[in-house]
Amino acid sequence: MTRVLKKELFNSLVINLFVPLGAVALALLIGAIFLKFSNVNPFDAYKSIFFESFGTRYGITETIVKATPLILVGSGICIAFRSGNINIGGEGQMIVGAILSTVVALNLPGFPKYFLLPLVLISGFLGGGIYGFIPGFLKSYLNVNEILSTVMLNAIALQILYLLLRGPLMDPKEIAYGTGYPQSARITESSWLSKLIPGTRLHAGIFIALITAVIVYLLLWKTTIGYRMRAVGKNPVASRYGGINVKVYLTLSMFLAGGLAGLAGAVEVCGIHHRLMDGISAGYGFSGIVAALFGRLHPIGNIPASFFFGALLVGVNMLQRSVNVPGSIVYVIEGLVVIFVVGTEIISRKILAKKVSTTIEKVE
Repeated sequence: MTRVLKKELFNSLVINLFVPLGAVALALLIGAIFLKFSNVNPFDAYKSIFFESFGTRYGITETIVKATPLILVGSGICIAFRSGNINIGGEGQMIVGAILSTVVALNLPGFPKYFLLPLVLISGFLGGGIYGFIPGFLKSYLNVNEILSTVMLNAIALQILYLLLRGPLMDPKEIAYGTGYPQSARITESSWLSKLIPGTRLHAGIFIALITAVIVYLLLWKTTIGYRMRAVGKNPVASRYGGINVKVYLTLSMFLAGGLAGLAGAVEVCGIHHRLMDGISAGYGFSGIVAALFGRLHPIGNIPASFFFGALLVGVNMLQRSVNVPGSIVYVIEGLVVIFVVGTEIISRKILAKKVSTTIEKVE
């Protein structure tokens, strides 16, 4: 029996590792066809992606910079999806977290860094958490579909951002000069995340992201709260009969997922932009979902997945300039990777479910 279980465990690990990698390889293969039709050598294009992401100091540091918010958002996605919630609201939660952290930083400029920076980051977490709590509460107590509510809340958050950047939070200098560029005033340096390498954008937020991923792993797999959230995600009916308050844990998971997305927004403000501006989320709220799925909805697996997609974002952005690839082809390659990675999640589940049933029969 032990030998059978070990064999099946090894098979599941192989499936979890190689099925996503195969999906990426297939996506790149199809992308190569589109590149060929555009009179671009696919080998040169993919070589450029790899080199631009890992072959220079700029590429390596930018890959880490882009992986940082992906790790944070992806960790929150792991919590939500493992608990039975489909959180598509990372964009809106990230925007609200960025807004609240900026407001706190701008209104407390005289505070020391050891106090202000943690306060700004916590504010971002709470902002995103409250925004995630709303669809969680609506689903748990009013049976509102969380996919619809989170998508609509994304749009609302974006419009709130536009309103604030063209009104109460617009930089006074922009108003004085009459330029009207939609951005806030620069936050005080005491709320900045420290730069790790001078001359680059790499900042200490990567450590926050990595520590957060480990904490999420410990929460989900080493605590009673995490066990209950995962139980609710597996079977809410059985969990309810087992004495678990399903509504509370569904809402809690969305609060935590939103909080981590909001923290990602705060990290972007404190580490990169040092102000609130249009496009602050840069699509990380959606890319974080794909990274989490590629990491098999595991906080630790989400880390290398986020670095991979961070490298992909850096590489494809440079591809258009280095190999003269049309911008539309770049989006095609990104979209193919997303589609195939998400698709393999369903395939892997079916394969693993079949393996589990076969193993149970062998054991019995």
